[in-house]
Amino acid sequence: MQEHKNANALEEQLYYIGECKKYLEKKTSEIGRPLYACVHTFGCQMNARDSEKLLGVLKEIGYLETEDEDMSDFVIYNTCTVRENANLKVYGRLGHLKNVKKKNPHMLIAMCGCMMQEPDVVEKIRESYKFVDIVFGTFNIYEMAKLIYNRITSGSQVIDIWEKTKDIVEELPTQRKYPFKSGVNIMYGCNNFCTYCIVPYVRGREISREPKDIIMEIERLVKDGVKEVMLLGQNVDSYGKTLDNPVTFAELLREIDKIEGLNRIRFMTPHPKDISEDIVEAIRDSDKICNHIHFPLQSGSTRLLKLMNRKYTKERYLEQVEMIRRILPDVSITTDIIVGFPGETEEDFLDTVDVVRKAKFDSAYTFIYSKRTGTPAAKMDNQVPEDVVKDRFNRLLEVVNEVSHEHIKRYEGKDMDVLVEGIDDHEEGYVTGRMTNNILVHFKADESLIGKIVTVHLDECKGFYYMGRLKED
Repeated sequence: MQEHKNANALEEQLYYIGECKKYLEKKTSEIGRPLYACVHTFGCQMNARDSEKLLGVLKEIGYLETEDEDMSDFVIYNTCTVRENANLKVYGRLGHLKNVKKKNPHMLIAMCGCMMQEPDVVEKIRESYKFVDIVFGTFNIYEMAKLIYNRITSGSQVIDIWEKTKDIVEELPTQRKYPFKSGVNIMYGCNNFCTYCIVPYVRGREISREPKDIIMEIERLVKDGVKEVMLLGQNVDSYGKTLDNPVTFAELLREIDKIEGLNRIRFMTPHPKDISEDIVEAIRDSDKICNHIHFPLQSGSTRLLKLMNRKYTKERYLEQVEMIRRILPDVSITTDIIVGFPGETEEDFLDTVDVVRKAKFDSAYTFIYSKRTGTPAAKMDNQVPEDVVKDRFNRLLEVVNEVSHEHIKRYEGKDMDVLVEGIDDHEEGYVTGRMTNNILVHFKADESLIGKIVTVHLDECKGFYYMGRLKED
C-alpha cells in the first residue's frame, strides 16, 4: 500500500515538472535568454543531499545551474537551524536578495529546510519578507515542482509546511555535486530528543527506507559512475526499527557491501548509546566500508550527558571506544563536542578534556552551545557566561589539536589509497583526495585523476592533513 502511495506521489510530481517545463520554455522564448537557478545549502550532509534533489528538479524543468545569486532567476535557500548563527546568516542574505529581485522581474525566491519548520520563522517571512515566493519545509522537499507551479499560476506567495509525512519519494531527478560520490538517505528523522537539539522537532520521527530501495538506488548510482556512497541518517544505528520486517544497520551494511562496482561505503552518524559489535564487525569484514567512525561525544561529563539526554555515561562512551579499537585497531575516530552547555562547570569541562586525551580522536568538531528556542536546554538555568565559554573553547581546541596531531602521524611514510576529489585550492599543480580513514591528502597531479582511486605515498603529516606523492605504476 505504501509503495502504491509513493508511486502516485512520484507520478504527480513528474506531471508538475512537465507543466513547469512548458512555462519555462515559454518564458525563455519571451525574454530571449536562458534562465538560471542557484541552490544555496546551509547545514549538514542531509541538507546537501536534499539540495542535489532540488537542483535536479530545477534542471529538469529547464533552469541552467549557476553559483551566482545575483544573476539567478531562481534562488533557493535550503536552510539549517541547528545553531542560531545559521538563521542570522539566512536573514542577512535575504536582505541582499531583495535588492537583486528588484532589478530582475523574472526572479523567484524559495526557502526550504529545517529553519522553515519553526512557526516563528515562517511568520517572520510571511510578514517581513513578502518578496519570498515559495516556503516549504523538510517533509515536502519532493513537492517543489508542484509548489513552483502553484506560485506561477496563482501569482501569490506559496507557503506549505507539513508537520509530518510517511511518504519517501526518492526517484525524482538529482544533480550530484560530485559525479564519483553520493549521499544516500537510508532513514529520516530522529527519536533521541537530546535536550539541546532542534532536529527531532524539524525533521520528525524516525522513518527507515526499505533495504531493497536503498540497494536499487546505490546500484543505479554505481552504473552512473559513483565509486563511494555516504549512508545518511540522524542515528544510523537505529536503522530498520520502523520497517514491517526489521533489518539491522549491520545487516544493511553487509548487503550493500555485496554491490559490484562500488568501491567505498561511508556512513553518518552512529550514536554511542546504540552502536554494537556487529556494526563494527561488519566494517572489519569488508574491504569497502571505510575505516572511519564519526562518534559524537558532545560532553565528557556524565552529569551533563544526563542533562543532555544522551543516555550514556563518560565511562560507557570510553568502553565503546575501546570496543571499536579492539575490533578495528587502526580505525579513525572523529567526534563532535559542545562547549558551554547550561550548567557546565570547570569540572565538567575537564571531564571532556580527559575523554579527548583517552579516546585519541583523529579530529573533533568543536561547537559553542547555541540556544535553540523550543528545546528543553533553552529554558535551563545557569547559562554559562560568554567569556567563560570562549576560554574553555580555546583551551579545548588546543588539546584537540595536540592529541589529534600526535595520533594522526601514525600514517607517515605509508602508501595509502586515495579517492581524488578535486583541484587543491592552495597549491598550483596539486590535487586533493581522501583516504579511507577520511583524512585529506594533497599531492602533485593533474585534474585527469579526479574521481579515481590512486596510491599515494604519505611524506609528511601537517596536522589534520598529509602532503604526499603519487606512486607510479
